[in-house]
Amino acid sequence: MFMSDSVRIQWFERPSAYEPIWQAMRDFTEQRGPDTPDEIWLVEHRPVYTQGQAGKPEHLLNPGGIPVVQTDRGGQITYHGPGQLMVYCLFDLRRLGLYVKEYVRLLEEAVISCLTHFGVEGACCKPGAPGVYVPQEMAGQELAKISALGIKIRNGRSYHGLALNLDMDLSPFNGINPCGYEGLQTTDMRSQGVVVAMDEAAQYLCTYLSRALAQRSQLVAA
Repeated sequence: MFMSDSVRIQWFERPSAYEPIWQAMRDFTEQRGPDTPDEIWLVEHRPVYTQGQAGKPEHLLNPGGIPVVQTDRGGQITYHGPGQLMVYCLFDLRRLGLYVKEYVRLLEEAVISCLTHFGVEGACCKPGAPGVYVPQEMAGQELAKISALGIKIRNGRSYHGLALNLDMDLSPFNGINPCGYEGLQTTDMRSQGVVVAMDEAAQYLCTYLSRALAQRSQLVAA
């Protein structure tokens, strides 16, 4: 574990099973106090489908032996696996004076900035569909999802976070309607012609988020 702008950052064993990390996030959020520093957890998961609170069973098409976990984050079903960076954000939004919509936008802006920094062009958001998307030249500029968001807020504190597809086997996404959207295409940074080490992407996102939180804390204290 190390600190960046008063945010504690730690990597977990790679790859990690999903459920122990999920339980640890819940425990941390339940036990933290008003002065507990915010944390960012960096994880690369073993293959798993996670079904959000709004998830519908018809969006699970063919799991093909990949485990399915019903979780407590918002949203629908998605896939996590090797080659995908998970950035779990355990933030005290109430202390930061952040509304949920502002927080979601912060996560999206962090991903867009990261993609742009490493050379992925055209990253954007879609109204009403949280996450980050990039245009596909071979599909008439149709947008494909490269980063998914899923959060849970308990007593003003967040957990879960964002997933960024770096260099992964995308075929498990064919076993679901990703995020509840039939026919939604998914992509990763390698498919966009950009190869970046997971540690580099993680460092960029952690720096971006920790600086944003530090700036927010200064505004609240002013």
